[in-house]
Amino acid sequence: MELELAHAGREVLLVMGALLPIVNPLGNAPIFLAITSWASTDVRCILARRVAVNAFALLIISIFVGSHILAILGISLPIVQIGGGLLVAASGWRLLDMDTEVSVPIEKTSWTSDQVIERAFFPLTFPLTVGPGSVSVAIALGANTVHRQMPLGVLIGVVLIATALIAASIYYSYRFAGTMPRVIGENGTKIFLRLSAFILLCIGLQIIWNGISALITSLPHVP
Repeated sequence: MELELAHAGREVLLVMGALLPIVNPLGNAPIFLAITSWASTDVRCILARRVAVNAFALLIISIFVGSHILAILGISLPIVQIGGGLLVAASGWRLLDMDTEVSVPIEKTSWTSDQVIERAFFPLTFPLTVGPGSVSVAIALGANTVHRQMPLGVLIGVVLIATALIAASIYYSYRFAGTMPRVIGENGTKIFLRLSAFILLCIGLQIIWNGISALITSLPHVP
């Protein structure tokens, strides 16, 4: 029994180790703060919770049925990377260029549940939090689950626990993102947001290149 628990614990760490650095909730927190600058603290808390729930569901779906969905639709993983990378890069560029946009103060802080859910999925959940890189890794993890020497029930439990822990890290990182200006100051926050937006743009371009490279190597007579 102890050996089984230890093995299950290692599997939880394996799933978290593969997904958490790519999801990177701490790194995405300042970008979440910039995108939700219109929101009050209470609304941002609701959005953080919705994003965490959406991210949990998206990762679970990607792990268990992602490869089957792509096969049914006839979509290859490199195409998903290119399309998702374009969304990530566009989000990064929009944040870098937001000073040139007309800023309209938003007074409304009481949002309906439908409005909160709408803003929570795109772009906060996808592609900011769970982007094409995370989806690709989750699908790869799911494709390898059949090779695990573990009972199916234990394996499902391992995936659920690991994904729930990642979702919790997303919630707390986004929930307390508003404390950043008080810690590093207004100018420090602006600098950090610009750097994070540039990194987000670079990540999007890297994901696009990964997809293009995979497509090139899949062509006949290309090593």
